[in-house]
Amino acid sequence: MSYEFTGKLIEKFDAVQKTEKFKNREFVVELVEQRQDFMSTNQIKFQLNNDKCAIIDPFEKGMEVKVTFNVRGRHWEKDGKSGYITNLEAWKVELVSASGSAAPSIASAPPIPAETETPLATGDDLPF
Repeated sequence: MSYEFTGKLIEKFDAVQKTEKFKNREFVVELVEQRQDFMSTNQIKFQLNNDKCAIIDPFEKGMEVKVTFNVRGRHWEKDGKSGYITNLEAWKVELVSASGSAAPSIASAPPIPAETETPLATGDDLPF
């Protein structure tokens, strides 16, 4: 199941190579909600893994973004102690336009192969 969160990008960290086959990168998105007499600020840290680490590159601090992510959790035990870890694993980031809707994102859209492009029709190709 995936979730979405929209807010202002406030921090991007460098990718960190954890093991030979695993690297991750974190970034933070902030949402400020103003209610009648109450203001709430949420600063949410997301994680990108392996081949997804570069999808945050085109975005600069201060940009309004929509993040699509999965919630991942696991149990750990070490030296007689145990606990739980929860990660918000992002897999798509889109720029939000001034109207508040997500604009198409270069970072999340796969390239279109040249052989799938359709040439423009000429007047002779019309079926009527």
